[in-house]
Amino acid sequence: MGDVGRMVELSHRISTSLCGLLAIILVVWAFRLSAPGSSIRRASATVLGLTLFEGLIGAVIVKFGLVTDNDSVARALVMAIHVISTYFLVGAIAFTALMASGYETPKYRGQSSVLMLLAVGFLGLMLLGVSGAISALGHQLKPVDNVIAASLNPATHWMVRLQPLHPLLGVTIGVYLLFISGLISHLRPSPQVRKAAQWVVGLYAFQIAVGLLNIFFKAPIPMQMFHLVMADINFISLVALGIFALSPSIERVEAAHETDEPIPALDGWRAKVGAYLVLTKPRVISLLLFTTMTALFAAAGGWPGGTLFFACMIGGYMAAGSANAINMVIDRDIDRSMKRTAKRPTVTQAIPSTHALFFAFALAVLSFAILWIGANLMAAMLALAGLAFYVVVYTLLLKRRTWHNIVIGGAAGAFPPLVGWTAYTNELSPIAWILFAIIFVWTPVHFWALALMIKDDYAQAKVPMLPVVHGERATAVQIVLYAVVTAIVSVLPVLVPSQDGPRAAQTYLVTAIVLNVVLLIMSVQLFRQTDRPHAFRLYKFSMIYLAVLFLVFAIDCSIPKSPSPASRQATHHHGSLFSDSGHRNLIGGIGRT
Repeated sequence: MGDVGRMVELSHRISTSLCGLLAIILVVWAFRLSAPGSSIRRASATVLGLTLFEGLIGAVIVKFGLVTDNDSVARALVMAIHVISTYFLVGAIAFTALMASGYETPKYRGQSSVLMLLAVGFLGLMLLGVSGAISALGHQLKPVDNVIAASLNPATHWMVRLQPLHPLLGVTIGVYLLFISGLISHLRPSPQVRKAAQWVVGLYAFQIAVGLLNIFFKAPIPMQMFHLVMADINFISLVALGIFALSPSIERVEAAHETDEPIPALDGWRAKVGAYLVLTKPRVISLLLFTTMTALFAAAGGWPGGTLFFACMIGGYMAAGSANAINMVIDRDIDRSMKRTAKRPTVTQAIPSTHALFFAFALAVLSFAILWIGANLMAAMLALAGLAFYVVVYTLLLKRRTWHNIVIGGAAGAFPPLVGWTAYTNELSPIAWILFAIIFVWTPVHFWALALMIKDDYAQAKVPMLPVVHGERATAVQIVLYAVVTAIVSVLPVLVPSQDGPRAAQTYLVTAIVLNVVLLIMSVQLFRQTDRPHAFRLYKFSMIYLAVLFLVFAIDCSIPKSPSPASRQATHHHGSLFSDSGHRNLIGGIGRT
């Protein structure tokens, strides 16, 4: 490992000994200044115990020679335990410091939804730390010029083959931390929680930047050490968020907006299943899943295989259903004042908000696992990103503040084709982003037509949708403009070449032209006569438009082209880390709103 590496290991042993002495001093101080049974005493004792455990790990490392050039699985396993133990140690120190500063001892009972969100966040950071430690060890022991190319070679050392996993996990966990920071800030509204959530997101964003610099400079030891320190700080920031969010004096939003009216009983398991199914908004999800499926078929050039297909459909439904259930909990005050949503189970409390959040979180976890195992980590990450975007950006940040909510927030509904495409190819090619763009610019046409029909509901609920804020005429003008943009973007798949030539050809082009002519005519008709019948016709046709466009795209991409698409299979295998089964690798997932 070299003189620098040996010096680092020696300094680590010395610092562990000093930490042991400081931990003893901390315990003595805590027991002298706090009452028996206090959380400060328990936390300080935990710090001492974990410090001793850290020393024991160090002794094991030395005794069994797990140092210098040792590249065994045993060394990696001990390193993983060491990283996790260190996280617990710094977390215990932070807990002790905050308790000694006068903050309330967290209350754990009755906090199931927030506890689950935090617990997965802690597990994610620990998993990321372990993958980072193994990646850094592989870089030091088995340096290579091109990590991606080396990771695809089955003969490469397993530590090198695992290295691409770390940055992908880093992005995935970053998306998750953004999601829980936004949601916890809503569920536990207080200045402390809000500020802690901002620190969690800001520090992690800085950590991502440090990680990119490590990759760019090929991970010199000083930068690796700084990256490790930042990882500990990230963990501490999440501990602080947890302590503030679990404070017994903070309002629990999921218990707010409850009605004093009798809660309707759900007789039998079928009624209960039906109520939970309503939480997922299955009619909304159907079109999203269709764009996922057609993108998957287009990427595969035909049938993608049963395992991949069902993983995308089931995982995709769960991700979308999770987002919708969370949306119902957050917006139940709005839903109560709107006729079409007043009987939702979160409004009537046929399903208590805490149960709905637990259900949504379970769906999110299962979705991620199914997509990672059945497809790849990139697809699972994109599904999570779509969920986070819908909940945090659209529902929490934009929906109640600006009429641009659907323009920006509509991006959440554009994630499904990205998921379907990456589930097979394991990469985000230009054509995948074009499919994303088609849905992004189509969404205002579709949604504002609906908003024109129910603008009175939105006005009653004080939601600043475009027809409420600027009127029907301005909405019709915007619909025409976005219909024109949609027509332009929808023909781009024909113009983007790939290694086999254009992904879509004449059949798709003719279909797109016909669909766009009808879309433009109906949009202009709505502009000329802005009434409910014209809005309803445009709304219904917009769904047909998107479904037919994506269906023909998938069919056109499945028609054999010359030369025979042997190279398409190579694209499928690109990025696989463990096997030749392209979609069953480490990297890829399904998205939604």
